[in-house]
Amino acid sequence: MSEDEKSPVIVWFRKELRLADHKALAAAVKSGAPVLPLYIHDVETKGTVVPGGASRWWLHESLKALNASLEELGGGLILREGRTHDVLADILGDTNATAIHATQSYEPFGTRCEADVDQLCSDNDLAFHLHPGRLLFAPGDITTKEGSPYRVFTPFWKSCLAQPAPPAPSGAPKKVDFAKVKSEPLDGLELQPSKPDWAGGLRKTWTPGEQAAKDALSEFIDERIGDYDKQRDALPGTPTSLLSPYLHFGEISPAQVWHAVTHAIEADSGAIEKGARSFLREIGWREFSCHLLFSFPELPETPLRPEFKDFPWRKDNKALTAWQRGQTGYPVVDAAMRQLWETGWMPNRARMVVASFLVKHLLLPWQDGAA
Repeated sequence: MSEDEKSPVIVWFRKELRLADHKALAAAVKSGAPVLPLYIHDVETKGTVVPGGASRWWLHESLKALNASLEELGGGLILREGRTHDVLADILGDTNATAIHATQSYEPFGTRCEADVDQLCSDNDLAFHLHPGRLLFAPGDITTKEGSPYRVFTPFWKSCLAQPAPPAPSGAPKKVDFAKVKSEPLDGLELQPSKPDWAGGLRKTWTPGEQAAKDALSEFIDERIGDYDKQRDALPGTPTSLLSPYLHFGEISPAQVWHAVTHAIEADSGAIEKGARSFLREIGWREFSCHLLFSFPELPETPLRPEFKDFPWRKDNKALTAWQRGQTGYPVVDAAMRQLWETGWMPNRARMVVASFLVKHLLLPWQDGAA
């Protein structure tokens, strides 16, 4: 970086691949320094959580869409691959960046990574700012009267609903002064399937990206949310919102969903309220799982209830393969698993069916099913 160039601030994108309601991005823009939007493809520090092929396909398309949005503002997404600590250390050395802004993570591998970045920033005398945005309610704000985390959903959600409403979402920045830094090519991350190209079903079913997420939410509110409480368990058709992958990759925030739904309830004079409240309760289940994971970081590998730690699971690779491929001979299970193969997704009720079949009928460990 030349001496006359102003030092930038880094916006470290992770699972918030959008511009609107992005508090880290907004804070970086407000600082007045040039903004360096950075995504690091880091598979080494994720521990046991390795993204599958469908997730990698979606990530490619989402990064492509985010880059296009940044280009419309005169910039672009800077891509790097490697260990987060090492990549950031290199960029800090090249750019003399003065701060890093990011959205706070609650997964165990995310918090560990943030601790490494915090130490890196401390060692280099620069600021590391973590902003809210992935959840409606921070884990520390939702506890029992004794101050411990909830383990049961219903009292947890009642406690959430007793809190002040989540802050209204903000829009995307209108103008950004970007730092000029060279990016690695998106194709170099090798997220797309090689031969054979199995992603045709995903391309037919989904359009990743921030605008597609907004469109999916609007369509759901306009056409299906009023019947959600009665139809959400149906397997045929599309009775659910189809928002789960968009929320997972942060192409839409839970606050955007919450406020769009509550505004729809008010605008419709309560006619859709029962279905809409039922839907918000499902957003609550997303919150609950994240809060549990934050409080019990061993959950990806260890049961919440210790008495199940030594459960006598069977070892049956043939049965596991049949389950994975939709060849169990149980039509509803096989249809759901084949939907997963074709589209990378299955509806909530189908997920419950196939998971229950795996652990309660086949008696195979849930860790193998998750993998």
